[in-house]
Amino acid sequence: MTVQWVAVATFLYAEIGLILIFCLPFIPPQRWQKIFSFHVWGKIATFWNKAFLTIIVLLIVLFLDAVREIRKYSYAHAIEKSSVRSPSAYEHTQMKLFRSQRNLYISGFSLFFWLVLRRLVTLITQLAKELSTKGALKTQMENTSVAARKLMEENEKLKRLLKTYGKGEQHMLEAENKKLVEDQEKLKTELKKTSDALSKAQNDVMTMKMQSERLSKEYDRLLKEHSELQDRVEKGNKKGL
Repeated sequence: MTVQWVAVATFLYAEIGLILIFCLPFIPPQRWQKIFSFHVWGKIATFWNKAFLTIIVLLIVLFLDAVREIRKYSYAHAIEKSSVRSPSAYEHTQMKLFRSQRNLYISGFSLFFWLVLRRLVTLITQLAKELSTKGALKTQMENTSVAARKLMEENEKLKRLLKTYGKGEQHMLEAENKKLVEDQEKLKTELKKTSDALSKAQNDVMTMKMQSERLSKEYDRLLKEHSELQDRVEKGNKKGL
């Protein structure tokens, strides 16, 4: 085996080893993302695309050369088989044909695994980002749920206080409280939908972001109405005094 094919075979074995390491189940994608974010890789990234394309071109050239050798020795093999020559010449042609076929498989699989390796690294990076986004959205949803629960408890207390004031304002306040309760029910429904959608966050991250933004808007509006009700309660207390 010549030096160039020894190098290609070594490259093929290295590719197989890296793919097996990337497929190990006990190493999470976040760990690979941390490894890929080292400063060393940042310096190499500028030359990575050029090196990737260069290796592809070299492997294609070697693959085509192996195809040419196979066609060459297949034709010579057919001629020597039909002619009467020494067995050693026939065996020599057979050996050349076998080496050409071996080189074809080595270069072909090296090219294939090189593309697979590039795609595998890209998918691992994307999966790590999706998992990080999922964790951030889960934390945001939990914080919004806690804040909304506290706000609903305070609104229930305000509702009990509003029952003690005059009948003139009570009708208007009850209408506002009814609207507030409806908003609370809407908020509960949105929270339930968000909780159900959390299990599908990996495949539907964009939908979950929109639901979280909607919850934030509902929370801000509810907080504003809560502040207005507190102001009215304080005004009612002043009138009672």
